Amino acid sequence: MLDNAPRGTICIEDIEIGMVRSLRKVVTDRDIELFAEVSTDRNPVHLDDEYAQDTIFEGRIAHGMLTAGLISAVIGEQLPGHGTVYLGQTLKFMAPVRPGDMVLAEVEVTGIDHAKRRVVMETRCLVNNKKVLIGEATVLAPSRKFD
Repeated sequence: MLDNAPRGTICIEDIEIGMVRSLRKVVTDRDIELFAEVSTDRNPVHLDDEYAQDTIFEGRIAHGMLTAGLISAVIGEQLPGHGTVYLGQTLKFMAPVRPGDMVLAEVEVTGIDHAKRRVVMETRCLVNNKKVLIGEATVLAPSRKFD
């Protein structure tokens, strides 16, 4: 399940400090299986219930980068949106995401360099209002001057 979030582009000329965009998605077993296939990360903590029970997580968890991918979706689809170029991303994983968890992925503009078209954003993912991922993204935003 994915929220019907606004899609499109917010150009550098219209971006403001404090702007926030987000999406919500339930992470499913199928998502985890597909991510394992695409990434070739078949660590059994993601795929094998019996194995995962004996880990520090005491059960299966989603790939951290699957969760981080939701941040990429917000940036690429909403803020700034289509035409954005990712320049960098830091990530700190705070807690596991489990199959069935509803993840709220959010980005918030914290810095803008209009001359270089660079936007810095705080990034975070939450499950039940608990931060499971935090970080910072730097992107090259689209501009109306280059349409």
